[in-house]
Parts: sequence; structure tokens; C-alpha cells
Amino acid sequence: MRQVLIIEDEVSFCFILKTWFNKNGFSAEGVFSANEAMKCIKTNFYDIILSDLRLPDNDGISLLQWIKQKSPESEVFIMTSYADIQTAVAAIKLGAFDYLEKPINPEILQQKINDALLTKKKNESPEVEKIVESKENESPYIIGKSPISQKLDEHIRLVAPTFMSVLITGESGTGKEYAARHIHENSQQRQAPFVALDCGAISKELGASELFGHVKGAFTSAVDNKKGMFEYANGGTLFLDEIGNLSYAVQVQLLRALEERIVRPVGSNKEIKINVRIISATNEDLSQAIAEGKFREDLYHRINEFSIHMPSLRERRDDLFLFAGIFLENANKELGKNIKDFNEKTKSLILSYPWPGNLRELKNIIRRAVLLCSSDYIDVKSFPEELMKYIEKGTDVTPLKRTNEEELIMDALKKCGNNKSKAAKLLGVDRKTLYNKMERYNINL
Repeated sequence: MRQVLIIEDEVSFCFILKTWFNKNGFSAEGVFSANEAMKCIKTNFYDIILSDLRLPDNDGISLLQWIKQKSPESEVFIMTSYADIQTAVAAIKLGAFDYLEKPINPEILQQKINDALLTKKKNESPEVEKIVESKENESPYIIGKSPISQKLDEHIRLVAPTFMSVLITGESGTGKEYAARHIHENSQQRQAPFVALDCGAISKELGASELFGHVKGAFTSAVDNKKGMFEYANGGTLFLDEIGNLSYAVQVQLLRALEERIVRPVGSNKEIKINVRIISATNEDLSQAIAEGKFREDLYHRINEFSIHMPSLRERRDDLFLFAGIFLENANKELGKNIKDFNEKTKSLILSYPWPGNLRELKNIIRRAVLLCSSDYIDVKSFPEELMKYIEKGTDVTPLKRTNEEELIMDALKKCGNNKSKAAKLLGVDRKTLYNKMERYNINL
């Protein structure tokens, strides 16, 4: 939920604006002086700030300049009467997003706020690639028809409206992030951001910076201030994928943030209030990690107020053709094809193959097959050669899920002649995740 601060010394007008914002999906608070506003901005982040041009203890221009120094990512509107419009225009040159002429027209207010939020989305860090911008940009969560899938959907529907922290477990490729997004879409925070962070793809040194942000000069490569994922997700949901990869030191900081609902950017003394729902995911056994001293037990209980297990595709055989059909339809739309179905031999292969990469592997292989197919029905010839070889040899494919993950990685590397790219593909993860896991287990080639 976007945060709004209204700075207006006319109490009744401030109350009217606050009510309008709260009714239109924002979280708004109002103050009556520049001094009160500065106190709020020092401890909280506001997406939108509306400030009167004339305040009892300061002028709006001076306050604007202070805000742009202390909170440069906030979009500021100057509210003014007709007589002061020239000054308000000058304020835009100093960094205000726009001005609002009193009495404020609700339609104009709505349009200008929408413009400001659209600008913020375009300017937000490219590292936050997985913030949900709109329903149209999302891949839908597929509800299976099998009993195990129906049970899974029941659990998701039960926990979604609550603010409970959820831990999603399951093999790589089972759709843990899709489930997390589905929970968010059915939550009370659905209008606020959904932000996903792959903890397996960040280095131990940058874990705190990614989560909590940093200030310029906090460390060698910190050339600018940076918002952390908690701030981006404020009011909404933060999804921490492969949470077991976080260093022990960052786990301590994460626990404090969750318990106190505050974050402190690296190198800063400023504490920022946050209101974020946490959904975590892992494909490893965190209980074992706790026993080995690699994961904090108190953090485990904090993120695991409700657990959901994503079944493997091998456990959802009854849903195979439902998923395959949807992936075929999506690939047709994306690639401009009109493939009708799979031929019988291909259906037999789909049913017999163990799908170690689960839904991700099924989706990717069908997408590739649609691209290669030149007839109305997909033939096995459109499937990857390595898949056919596994079928011919009767070789079982190794999923990245076993009691000893280190041993599993070593096996995959051995099978692939220490080729990391091939090993990552065999394990159903990307290369960056594999590198981080190798570093974690001190696997050197």
C-alpha cells in the first residue's frame, strides 16, 4: 500500500484529504506543520507528499528542498491558491512533481497522483524485476484437479486473507513463487507491491544491502543511496525465495526486522518503519540446516507461522495434461502458432517421463516444442535429445531435492564432467544459484 503524507495547517482540509486517500487505497497520515512533517519523514518513507505552500513555521519551498535531500524518491506536490501559482511553478523546477490548485478537484487529484505513481514505477530500481505491476503481466497460478492439488488450493485460500508468515517448501520448479503470488493476489494487501528476492542469487556480503538498502559510502561499491526490498514491498508482500541461502549474520538482522517491524539501511542510523508480509520458500530441509547450525531456529519459527508444501509433478500425474494443455495454449499465443495438441506418442512420453525439473521443465520443453513444431500436433521429435536419451536408457533424472544437497551437486557435476552450465540444467536451477550453493558447500573444481 502506497504511503502518503499530507502537510496542511487547515485541520478540516487536512482531514478531508486524508479521508479521500484512505478510501482510495492509500495509507495516509496528516500533520499541521513543517516541523511535524520533518519528524515523520526522518523515520518513515512516503511515496507521495502533499505540502501546503504556506505553513505556520516554514514555507513550502524551503520544506521541499529539505525533503528532496532527505527523501529524494518521494514525489512531492505543492498545494497553493491561484495567487501563488507562479511560486508553485518555481517549486517544480526545484524538484516538486506538480502543484495542486485549491480548492482541489478530486478528478484532477486522482489523475496527477496516478501520473506520479506511474513515474515512480518507471524509475524504481531495475533490480526489483519482480514487482507485480498489473494482473496482465502475471502468469496465472494453475489450480490442479487432483486431490493433492485441491488440498494445496484449500490451504492457500485459508491463509491468503490473514497476515501470517508463510513458508513454502518443495522441489525446484514446483511453482513456489506462483503460489506466493497467488497468496498475495488473494490477500488484503493485493493492491500493494509483491516483491520477490532470490536469496540464492545474492552474495553473502550484499545480503543486508539487498534486504534493507544502504546509504552512499556504506561500503566500497555503494556509490549512491539504495532502497532495500523491504522498502519496495512496504504495505505489501516480500517473497524470499531460497531463504536458506542467507548468511547467519543477515538472518539475525532479518529476525530483528520482522519482530520490530523496522529496517535500518546499511551504513545509516535511520530506522524505517515497515509493514510487510513475509512469504519464504526453500527446496532444502531447514530442520537439518538448523541442526547443523546454518539456520536460526527462532527465525524458522518466525517465518513458518503456516507451511505449504508444493508437490512435485511426479505426485501430480493426474494434472499432467491439464498443465501441458495450458502451457501449450500460452506458447501458441506467445509464438503466434496454432498447434492443436500432442500426438499419442508424445502424450505417452509426457506421462512416462519423471519430470525432475517439475512445472518449470514441462513449461520450457513445451514452449520449445511449439516453436519447432511444423504440423498441427506435437511429435516427440520436437522434444530435446537429452530427454529422449534418458527415456531410451531408462535413466532416472536427478532432482535438486535430497537429504544431502552437497552430495547431489557433486553427483551432478561428476555426471556433467564438471561443466557447471550442464550441471545447473540437470539440477533444474540457474547457474548463479548453483555457484552460490557451491560456494556455500566449499565445492572447488
